[in-house]
Amino acid sequence: MAEKIEVENVNHPGRVERVDAAKYAAMHRAVLAALPPGAGPLTVAELRTALDPHLSQDHFPGGATAGWWLKCVHLDLEAKGVLQREARPPVRLSRPPGR
Repeated sequence: MAEKIEVENVNHPGRVERVDAAKYAAMHRAVLAALPPGAGPLTVAELRTALDPHLSQDHFPGGATAGWWLKCVHLDLEAKGVLQREARPPVRLSRPPGR
């Protein structure tokens, strides 16, 4: 059985879900690589496109399920303050200074 990790959701404070730890870690690395500190905010669609060169083919062959995992990781990283969302729609994400 795959190792699990607990993730938070910025939209549901206090609620945690358990997800595959290896896939979470692979997407976490890809998100941070695609959205470096100081980069301008990206929409979720732009971030999904920027992830492609950073995706682990072992975990996301051909980009399979990458959209779901991006959403899972970005909501968790927002809850933890690693990513921040701009106040106006559509959702635009960036890394706060110093993160």
